[in-house]
Formats: sequence, structure tokens, C-alpha cells
Amino acid sequence: MDDTTQASFDTVMGFMGAMGGGEMEKMSALMADDMVWHNEGDKTLPWIGTWEGKEAIFGFLKVFSENLQTTLWENTDAFASGDTVAVFGKMNGITPKSGKEIGEFTFALRAKVKDGQVVLWHWFEDSFAVSQAYHG
Repeated sequence: MDDTTQASFDTVMGFMGAMGGGEMEKMSALMADDMVWHNEGDKTLPWIGTWEGKEAIFGFLKVFSENLQTTLWENTDAFASGDTVAVFGKMNGITPKSGKEIGEFTFALRAKVKDGQVVLWHWFEDSFAVSQAYHG
């Protein structure tokens, strides 16, 4: 792996680890001021859409954490090329709104890094399964 690819990979995995560990200061340091976070999926879920900038993203993360309690997060594959990192895995969680468990589902992430900071976090999940649990 060349130096740029390794640095991009390390940045994204560090960001993901900080997020999982609730380390907001570390997350903030790894985020570009104009970072874009985009979640694909069922727009009836309050965490689906686009957020731009740190303040908006941290607001989104609050909404997300209030609406989905993650009980499983496992990265199964991760690849990097230049400034782009792809991570694939599986998740599970409970939606407090309905109290229902989602059941294990897959996710994919495409992230981009510039100057040692994440500039794009493009998230894909099985929002059908998540939506069914969320809406009860």
C-alpha cells in the first residue's frame, strides 16, 4: 500500500473507531470542517439524508444515537486506493421508537480523505430492514 493509501485507510479506521468509542474530540480532529456525511436509504428514517459541516454532522449523530441503539457492528472487509476507503460489514440494533430489534443487516461505506481528514462519509445500509423495525 502506498503512503497516501495507507494514510487514508488509517484516517477512516481511526474515525470509525473514535465514533464507536464515543471519542467526539478525536472524531472532530479527523473531520474536515466542510465534511459531507450522506446516508442512503429510506427517507422516513430520521438519519437518512445529507449533512454538511461538523456542527450539522454532530447534530445528526445525536439524532442517530437517539433512534438506533447499535448492538452489533463488525467490519468484515476494508479496502483503500489513494484517497478512497471502502468498508463493508454487518450490524444489528434496536430502535427505541418501537423497541424492536432490527436483525443482522449489512452496510457499506465509501469514504474520502484529504489532508489527513475525512471529507466524505457515504453510508449505505439495508434501510428496508431498519425501517421495518423503526416503524414497528
